[in-house]
Amino acid sequence: MSRFILVAAVSVLFASMSVADRPNVVFILVDDLGYMDIGANNPETFYETPHVDRLAATGMRFTDGYAANPVCSPTRYSIMTGRYPSRVDATNFFAGKRSGRFLPAVLNDRMPLEEITLAELLKSAGYATFFAGKWHLGPNEEFWPTRQGFDVNKGGHVAGGPFKAGKYFSPYANPRLDDGPKGEHLTARLAEETVKFIRDHKDQPFLAYLSFYTVHTPLMAPKELVEKYQAKAERLGLDQQQAFGDEEQVWDGAKQPRRVRQLQAHATYAAMVESMDTAVGRVLSTLDELGLTNETIVCFTSDNGGLSTSEGSPTSNLPLRGGKGWLYEGGIREAFLIRAPGTTNPGTICDVPVMSIDFYPTIAELTGVEIANDQTVDGKSLVPLLGGKSELARKSLFWHYPHYSNQGGFPGGAIRSGQWKLIERLEDGRRHLFNLKEDIGETRDVADRHRELVETMTSQLHDWYGEVDAKFLRAKPDGPAPWRP
Repeated sequence: MSRFILVAAVSVLFASMSVADRPNVVFILVDDLGYMDIGANNPETFYETPHVDRLAATGMRFTDGYAANPVCSPTRYSIMTGRYPSRVDATNFFAGKRSGRFLPAVLNDRMPLEEITLAELLKSAGYATFFAGKWHLGPNEEFWPTRQGFDVNKGGHVAGGPFKAGKYFSPYANPRLDDGPKGEHLTARLAEETVKFIRDHKDQPFLAYLSFYTVHTPLMAPKELVEKYQAKAERLGLDQQQAFGDEEQVWDGAKQPRRVRQLQAHATYAAMVESMDTAVGRVLSTLDELGLTNETIVCFTSDNGGLSTSEGSPTSNLPLRGGKGWLYEGGIREAFLIRAPGTTNPGTICDVPVMSIDFYPTIAELTGVEIANDQTVDGKSLVPLLGGKSELARKSLFWHYPHYSNQGGFPGGAIRSGQWKLIERLEDGRRHLFNLKEDIGETRDVADRHRELVETMTSQLHDWYGEVDAKFLRAKPDGPAPWRP
């Protein structure tokens, strides 16, 4: 009951504000996009992303932007609430229950309705709210976007991806997205739905949340684009047979070689990236056409790192280690862009570590919507950074992934403090320390050379576990007990 009283009170507070006082918000989330997949982060990328790169050139690019988790649902929760997903035990993709040497931690497979989502926060201030694409934040209709503050829902439902019927092409078999003409491309359709919403609401403040299914598997793209990148790979002399190398990782207590893609050359994946970029361009050009560019905040990010160690391993994150499902940089460092007219200068770059939990308080401050004093938000507003400051009032970022990922990643926790990053394995408590300034690829574990720092960072990580009531691995029936922090 208290949540609805709060929302009503905030609505009254903002009823007298003019539309000009409240900028629009366009939030773009790409599923499984790797940090090195966009030209703004990687000028040598095989993929072509001119529209995303234009967004970076007109706003701020964060070089050290992170997802709150190496897989999707937890990060999506963190964006919607500004909170670490460990607070509600939403620490794996919903329905992810793979076991290994031990049973994974207890998993909550829904975003609680009690949360005040980003959509609910802005709706309380008079915003029209729209969601398109992948949701993956609840097990049934009770937890779909329209129950979490969105007026309109185009696509968001239980399933994590377009896994039925035509998948990325109509017919979609999606209960919240009518089929288009046979063969219509899903990525383009979601952009058109977003454009329609923007046009229909151009005279009132709005939140348009475009959550692409792409570049998640299944790997499917328009034929002409696939052929374009097949020809490009051939022209550049990129040999698919040499795209992989073996990187030894730990899985279930035994060292086994795991194939890790080391070369960006997958034609279908490249076509999926370009399709996404074209869709982003469609939305951005609509803002330009309607004269809304200077009145609209645009955010762009991904929910986890690029898929490089399983399920076809379509992209390479090098020099970052690992990918989706791993606590290494390849699994959690993301494309992270914000354009806030009147606050950000075009083409600015920030190297302060930031995280997906920060979008919520940042958008709140930029739109002038106050967060209640008794509402727990872990993120920090990035407005000082967007305005040119070089520091943020925060010492460390934390991760907690007490699961065995589908991509081979091990259960672990992590903390980043300045240039230092510590990873703690939850099976046995082993700790690894990396200096990201000198070793962004996390190839040199220097824990033995900095024992005091390891102990300090471990203590901070364990204190944080307690703060968020983190859950851990469980013993199998009649099996040994797992390590406990």
